[in-house]
Amino acid sequence: MVQLSHPTRPPASGRPPRLAALDGLRLLAALMVVLYHYVGLGHGWSTSSRTLFPEVFPFAAYGWLGVQLFFLISGFVICMSCWGRSLGDFFTSRVVRLYPAYWFCVLATTAVLVLVPGGYVRLAWPDVLTNLTMVQAFLGVKPVDPVYWTLFAELRFYLLFAFVAWRGLTYRRVLLFCCLWGTAALTFDRFGFGAFGQFLMPEHCWFFIAGMAFHLMYRFRPTVVLWGVVLVSFAAAVPTARATWRVSVKNMDQWVPFWPVMAVLTVSFLAMALVATGRTNRITWRWLPVAGALTYPLYLLHQYIGWELVTYAEKCCSTRGPCSAECSASC
Repeated sequence: MVQLSHPTRPPASGRPPRLAALDGLRLLAALMVVLYHYVGLGHGWSTSSRTLFPEVFPFAAYGWLGVQLFFLISGFVICMSCWGRSLGDFFTSRVVRLYPAYWFCVLATTAVLVLVPGGYVRLAWPDVLTNLTMVQAFLGVKPVDPVYWTLFAELRFYLLFAFVAWRGLTYRRVLLFCCLWGTAALTFDRFGFGAFGQFLMPEHCWFFIAGMAFHLMYRFRPTVVLWGVVLVSFAAAVPTARATWRVSVKNMDQWVPFWPVMAVLTVSFLAMALVATGRTNRITWRWLPVAGALTYPLYLLHQYIGWELVTYAEKCCSTRGPCSAECSASC
């Protein structure tokens, strides 16, 4: 019979340690997404980004996988930050962590779209105000910036995780939650149950589940069961990764092979395995926590603001000919 109780005595409760390696992975994930939007998709450039950045494009084309790395990290961090805390404390910490910076980014992006004549049109003010709730996707309202879709995925994860956090986290409860969520996601995805099936996120849940399993390894110790959860999650995530790769190829209008997707996924899981087994504990560079804290606003601000500024700079230079003093900084 599989042993579901915790395999060793858990560490003392209290404020969870700051893992600098996770901050470094957050920074890497954010930069991957930024590179994908600026060079992979390459919106705003007058010339193909593959032509402009021939050496960078082969890497940038797979930057969308930074989102999957974010979800892996989130599963680990949310499980770690909620351990030994009440459900109310957990939600309060999430609201304080997410909403103030998010509100600033929504308003900042809207302001740039209003003030910079790059071609992107801001949403109507009622839609902008709806975006401040962070649940605009549920309400059928377009996001101020497309990257906000990942926040809605995070919110669904928090709500699902609240069921296990309500009674208090234990090794057994978290492991059962991982197994039940994965099983329900597969079942609902196979037979289809409308909106509730989508709430379970059958396409993304595997990264959150693997992240939680990695945290159980870190907090207690690696076991065959936990490695099994991670391997099943990896295998279940591959079809979604393939589907996203196809969409990415279509959006970029550039062919890139699939095998690097598998390579990046493998490296992402291996990196989290190193964190989970304590092999990155010696990484204590002081700048990493600062960089990790900045990745959230960087992620929320970069896409439409960057595209708007690039489009404006390209228009400026094309209409004035050789770069004048007024637009030299933009060209």
